[in-house]
Parts: sequence; structure tokens; C-alpha cells
Amino acid sequence: MADARPRGEDTPRTWREYPIVQLTLARYREFYREPEAMFWTFVFPLLMAAGLGVAFRSRPPEVIPIALVQELAGTSAAATALSKERQLDLRTVSDSTGRRLLRTGKVALLVVPTDSQAVEFRFDNTRPEAVTARRIVDDALQRGRGRTDPVAVGEDIVTDRGSRYIDFLVPGLLGMNLMSSSMWGIGFSVVDQRRKRLLKRFVATPMSRPQYLASFVLARLSLLVIEVAFLVGMGALVFDVPVRGSLLALGVVSLLGTLAFGGLGLLVAARPKTVEAASGMMNFSMLPMWVLSGVFFSSSNFPDAIQPFIQALPLTALNDALRANMLEGAGFLQLAGELGIMAAWLLATFPIALKIFRWQ
Repeated sequence: MADARPRGEDTPRTWREYPIVQLTLARYREFYREPEAMFWTFVFPLLMAAGLGVAFRSRPPEVIPIALVQELAGTSAAATALSKERQLDLRTVSDSTGRRLLRTGKVALLVVPTDSQAVEFRFDNTRPEAVTARRIVDDALQRGRGRTDPVAVGEDIVTDRGSRYIDFLVPGLLGMNLMSSSMWGIGFSVVDQRRKRLLKRFVATPMSRPQYLASFVLARLSLLVIEVAFLVGMGALVFDVPVRGSLLALGVVSLLGTLAFGGLGLLVAARPKTVEAASGMMNFSMLPMWVLSGVFFSSSNFPDAIQPFIQALPLTALNDALRANMLEGAGFLQLAGELGIMAAWLLATFPIALKIFRWQ
């Protein structure tokens, strides 16, 4: 049984008696006593990766539905040429039916023979599959009429890990999960304790304010090892996602990203008194990064005018660094720019959060 006698001032402390240790242990207990936190941290990203991986899995070229008007001259020759194309799902229809199918999106392209030597293509050029169908149909019709190509072309189909959508997706989900768990795990807990007036009691204990805030970050860092190992390991085992860079660089990128979002989470939670207010501020700060930072699709799809803003976001830097490390084998030198952006966010947010933090 532990000694219940009062400890003298000169008696050295054990490691468990330091405030920072007890505060960090309290953060662990808050985490593993919440089944929802375990689900959103570990299970949800894996389920999302599985669902999106299946939806965007590597598969043969899509068969595009097209329609051929059968009432006019030249239909037979056109139908013969088009029926040989395996990428086309050809149906012959009347002109009125073809217009209706095109208008309702049931076919991507309507082919209308105007005479025995000419055809007209009707399609919406804003639909990518319609533009593709127009090119395939034109090529098939020209070859059917005897066109020959002056250059012989061969094909060498190459598939490699790193080029699939799932390879792009897993690092993005890892970055999003590090952001969400860091900001929500820290911000929600802080605001909830402020709402319950626990922060006011903590101030009266032999604890410094930086120690209290640092305990949240330390708890996140230790959970980071399990989180990254689980997601990266499951991605490699289940989906065969490559990890071509060093694990040390991957760990440093994840660590710095977690610290940056931890500082941002503390900053967001520094003032709100209610969970509802904190939730709104969390969503307001994270929503632009969910959309712009390349979680599910490349951030380069957005206009050049807003690229400087996008590249300055911490989640963009984290996702780019994770993909460069895992898919391209990038080391610290190649990742210096992304690491600098995340370090800047950490150095900007944590001191401000500590300065403006409200304890009651």
C-alpha cells in the first residue's frame, strides 16, 4: 500500500507526481473512455478509404452510350463501323427519340447521318464523356470509310502502385484525420471543461497554464504513433498503398502536422464558452481545408488566382508532404517547403492561444 505520510519539501517527486504527467494521463482517459472518439479516429478513415477505393478502383475504360438516328441515308454503313467499337454502347433510334435521350442525359452523343457521305454530331461539349464519344465515333467512321494512318502505333499498358486513386486518397485521409482529431480532440475538450467550470478549478491547483495546454498536445503526440501506424499499415496491407520514403520522414511530417493543428485547435478553443460556439468555429476553420487542400482530389484543380492561399493552408502542406513521401520517396530536403509552412502555423497559433486563453 502507498505511503500515506505527508511528503517533506525536500523529498524528490516521482515522475507520476508532476502536474504535466497527470494532466497528460487525464487526456488519455478522456480519449479511450469515449467509444465515439475511437471510431472517428481509427475506424471511420478506414471505412472511407474502402468505400472510395472501391468506387474509384482501377477498371476497364467506361462504355459510353450513344445513339444513331436510323431514319436517314447512311445509317447502315455508320452502324456497321460503330458496332465494332468496344467502348461504345450503340442504339439506333428515331430522330425524336434520339433528341429526348440526349436531352435527358441517357446518351452522351447523337449521331445523325445527313446523307451517305456526311454525319452530324449532337452533344454537350461540357460533358467529358460526350467529348470522348465524339472523338471515338469520328475515328470509327473515318476508318470505316477507308482512312489509313501514316504512322503505325503500338501500345504498352503500364500499371504501377502510386498511380491509382486509392494511392492518392490514403495520404489525404491521413492528413484529414490528423487535422480533425487534433483540432476536435483538443478544442472540444477544452471548451467542455470551460463550460463545466473545471478550468477555474484547475487554475487553483499547483499547475502552470502552459502545462495544462501542453498536456493536450502531448496526449495527441503519443496517440499519433498509433494513428499513423494504423492507417498507413492498413493502407499498405489492404490496398497495397506504397510507402517509398523513409518512415522517419513520414513520422516527422505527421508530428509537425499534428502540432500545427493542435496549436490551431487551442487557438479556436481559447475563447468560446459553449460547445455550440466552438463547433461552429471549428467547422468554419476546417471546411475550407476539407474542400481546397486536396483530400479527395488535387488542389491544382482550383484557379491559379487562389493557389497562393491554398498552398499556405496547413492541410495542403501536410497532404502534399505525405504524398511526396509515400508515393515519390521524398526526403527532408524535398519536403522543406511543406515543413516550413506547418512550423509557421505552429509558431503563430500556440503563443497566441496561450496569451488570449480564457480560463472561466
